[in-house]
Amino acid sequence: MRPLNPVTLLSVLTLAIMSLPMNATPSPTPAPASQKTATATFGGGCFWCMDAVYQYVPGIIKITSGFAGGSTDHPTYEQVCTGRTGHAEVIQITYDPAKVSYNQLLDLFWKAHDPTTLNRQGADSGTQYRSIILTSSPEEATEAEASKKKAQAQFPDPIVTEIVPLKTFYPAEEYHQDYYQNNKDKNPYCQVVIAPKLKKLGLEK
Repeated sequence: MRPLNPVTLLSVLTLAIMSLPMNATPSPTPAPASQKTATATFGGGCFWCMDAVYQYVPGIIKITSGFAGGSTDHPTYEQVCTGRTGHAEVIQITYDPAKVSYNQLLDLFWKAHDPTTLNRQGADSGTQYRSIILTSSPEEATEAEASKKKAQAQFPDPIVTEIVPLKTFYPAEEYHQDYYQNNKDKNPYCQVVIAPKLKKLGLEK
């Protein structure tokens, strides 16, 4: 076939364009289905313990140990341990609200530690070990306050848990992530402190 000259080619393209419907629009590319997720941020003493407790909850997608509630930007674990950064050791939970609710996560929070001891959990002492709920919305704050009021009936002493808006969450160093699962046969702390807590909650035999 002989190639079309430029003038003929232009005419063919013009006729092809004119034959399209005037309201024709490109077909959108379907976006991949995305799972709706939410986050919850809690502190209840050593974040190794809190992380281990929530590992057993269906509907949780990811747990990140870290720091929040303080004034130092990008704190290290060593800095937080001094108690001078203002941060608490916390976990940030990414979860599927269709499978587990924020209220259910709160219910476990009150059982997973003693919220009546100020700046202390067991032998761990300091403001970095305080009981704290960091909320991401007014709705979460309302639910947290209602849950705290309900939980008070379970304790003879007043609950001292802080409920404050989350400003910034800083993930802890990589070696803190999934600490119990990675170190339960290596670090005696896991067997002396964390394992009995899990057994008491009926999460591990």
